[in-house]
Amino acid sequence: MSDALPPVFQVALPLPPLRLFDYAPPPGHAAGDDDVGRRVRVPFGPRELVGVVAGVGPAEPASEGRLRPVHALLDGTPLLHGELLASLQWLARYTHAPLGEVLATALPAALRRGEPLPDTHAWAWRLTEAGATALPGLRQGSRPRRLAELLSAGDRDEDGLAAQLDDWRTAARALEKRGLVERIAVPASQLAPDPRPGPEPNGEQREAIEALRAARGFAPMLLDGVTGSGKTEVYLQAIADCLARGRQALVLVPEIGLTPQLLGRFRARLGVPVHATHSGLNDGERARTWAAAWRGEARVVVGTRSAVFTPLPEAGLIVIDEEHDGSYKQQDGIRYHARDFALVRGKALDVPVLLGSATPSLESLYNAGAGRYGYLRLSRRAGAARPPAVRVVDVRKRALEAGLSLQMLDAIRAALDGGGQVLVFRNRRGYAPVLLCHDCGWSAQCPRCSAPEQGRPMTVHAQGRRLQCHHCGHRRSAPPACPDCASLGLQPQGAGTERIEEVLAARFSDVPVLRIDRGSTQRRDALARLLGELGDRPGILIGTQMLAKGHDLPDLSLVCVVGVDEGLFSADFRAHEKLAQLLIQVAGRAGRAHRAGEVLLQTHHPDHPLLATLIDGGYPAFAGDEMAQREAAGFPPYAHMAMLRAESQHAEPPMAFLHAARRLLEPPRGAPDADVASLSGPMPAPMPRRAGVYRAQLLLLAPSRRALHAALARAVPAIHTLPEARKVRWSLDVDPVDLY
Repeated sequence: MSDALPPVFQVALPLPPLRLFDYAPPPGHAAGDDDVGRRVRVPFGPRELVGVVAGVGPAEPASEGRLRPVHALLDGTPLLHGELLASLQWLARYTHAPLGEVLATALPAALRRGEPLPDTHAWAWRLTEAGATALPGLRQGSRPRRLAELLSAGDRDEDGLAAQLDDWRTAARALEKRGLVERIAVPASQLAPDPRPGPEPNGEQREAIEALRAARGFAPMLLDGVTGSGKTEVYLQAIADCLARGRQALVLVPEIGLTPQLLGRFRARLGVPVHATHSGLNDGERARTWAAAWRGEARVVVGTRSAVFTPLPEAGLIVIDEEHDGSYKQQDGIRYHARDFALVRGKALDVPVLLGSATPSLESLYNAGAGRYGYLRLSRRAGAARPPAVRVVDVRKRALEAGLSLQMLDAIRAALDGGGQVLVFRNRRGYAPVLLCHDCGWSAQCPRCSAPEQGRPMTVHAQGRRLQCHHCGHRRSAPPACPDCASLGLQPQGAGTERIEEVLAARFSDVPVLRIDRGSTQRRDALARLLGELGDRPGILIGTQMLAKGHDLPDLSLVCVVGVDEGLFSADFRAHEKLAQLLIQVAGRAGRAHRAGEVLLQTHHPDHPLLATLIDGGYPAFAGDEMAQREAAGFPPYAHMAMLRAESQHAEPPMAFLHAARRLLEPPRGAPDADVASLSGPMPAPMPRRAGVYRAQLLLLAPSRRALHAALARAVPAIHTLPEARKVRWSLDVDPVDLY
């Protein structure tokens, strides 16, 4: 620091410029290194913004005496410091994103707004004296009565209530208004249940557990276990060992729907409060989990993608369940990959990182094969469960009812008659994919996503009464007649989950038929409630990929996969990997307990090589073939990729911007091939218009990560200053997983 000028705050603000902003410290405060990582409220033009002090240093001589002072220091001690701050600075460099936006992404929304770090006590509910008096008069069997009966036995924490009573919050609010129950704060440690013993691990599980116990420092390990092989039991024992050493554990899961099931199992086994963080919680709940982890109180945190930013001052283990899942990649804002960032944090924290999957990503298999990851294999199902039998159903020239063949309908009947449950998997929600005029061929297209060269059909909902675009959300009523020819012959074409539900509910009226997709699970705890409604009775679940991930359905004996064909032919080089993972995952729901399992794959392409490879050799055979093709083509994981995207209300500005960006990204003359990132485009995106904006993209492919980032580091600062950049919304995606 200069002796002549007092140090000032270098503040990272959530703004696009790749720079820090200088501010004078508030009156009476001398800026020092212990301010780095503290949140501050600062003036910015006519606004006030919340930023983070990223450094202290001398002001520019030209700005002496003209710097605006910080309005307020929001934290007594830095919120972001040590490993977490250093890892976030690495993430900003890796994604070539503004540090202020990265730091804002890492903070819960409440802290981002400048609210104080919240208290981290837990909440419980108590029956009041008035409630005890009124209990006998509450309606027998009603949810308020059942809640009051639970509380009459003693105070219950909110997590315990969620495990015992569906939709208990509505009943609690109703009773609270009448003064019959009250919400009370209790120390989180008071809620710790007594740990329960788990099952005896089999030989393969024992080897994996021992490998984790023997790990010292940073040790990435891929746990490649077939569906139903007991990966969660390995996680639990590894976490228990971590807790016994007095350390914290972070568990990442891909979907909100998996969180309640895992939380219940973890709480029963570990004997400590298990904290959750995901988008289904409100801002206050997420901030409390973050604060509890920051204070070292939260010993086990389970969460979705953004949980990777959880502070871990006493870290001991990071687990990434279903590590292959695409939902770990953030698709807007700062485009980070939670799995990859978890590995970076694990290295910085010097702790083991366990990546589990029945269908590992090709990137993880490549790293395991190269010796960068340890490799642990669970090749057989736990207990007495056996792999399901898989059959391909050829539906060429066969009559279909809502996309279901007679053979599949007969198999459903047989499974139900045998007392089993059935999962009908259709990865397309809604009633039908398109509304078509039978007389002239007109189809309902989204006015905000259709381009002159490419229409985008609207999905039919509500039994044909409503149209909705699943890309931009645009909705409208279905027309009573064809707008082109006035014909009344408008017909929904194809079948989504709603139409399949309608047909199966009519045909199998003697059993419950439940649809599980985004439309039916919008309410909190809706997925757990629906699965609880089915219980262990014979019945049918109709679901999208939401049901393909990690759910344990012990009475499921038959899985019917409808619509395999749509993933067999795609321009995306990752399409076959995604389809193979999805098929293996959904097939793995069958036969996980005492019932034998069967899987029916319905297709018009029964001889497709992908299906043959999966059935004959399983996912390992597919992965081997796909890796060889990727290597021959020079695609990831044998190369490194970045995507520059641009969009605008008009078609020309994105292409003009990307042409200008390409000129900046062109390699220097004479650069060796090993240091060159090749460029493809600019070109319209595969979906050239979405939500009323035109979209284009430019692809960079390099033989090494160093070459890719050298090209980006050289060009990105200049791209920010392009005149064309002011006419578009643009983004950079390093390591994209979707080339949409």
